[in-house]
Amino acid sequence: MSLAYELGRAAEALAASYLERRGWTILERNWRVGHREIDLIAMRAGVIAFVEVKARRRGTCGHPLDAIDRRKRRELELAARSWIARDPVAGGGDYRFDAIWVIGDPAGQHRIDHVPGAWRL
Repeated sequence: MSLAYELGRAAEALAASYLERRGWTILERNWRVGHREIDLIAMRAGVIAFVEVKARRRGTCGHPLDAIDRRKRRELELAARSWIARDPVAGGGDYRFDAIWVIGDPAGQHRIDHVPGAWRL
């Protein structure tokens, strides 16, 4: 596996733990429909968050959230619509798109932040 792939998977695991410690339940990890993927789908207090996780080893290559461009948001929105259509019972609440970014080594020194409602449909 590539270093970028390994960094991404480690950041996703870190993000899931981060959310769980804050009372979120992880419903899905790496949920796929076709070529589209949602990193995490989490629920807390009737809110379902479709979470995109972005990581960088260093902050010198731009902020991780810069990678969630219009095309990426559109792909995530289409995947979220498929998930909602597939599993409306798990839903039924409020939906939103969140982002979590990690800079550094997810297994060592890092910074992490959760951006609730990072964008809207």
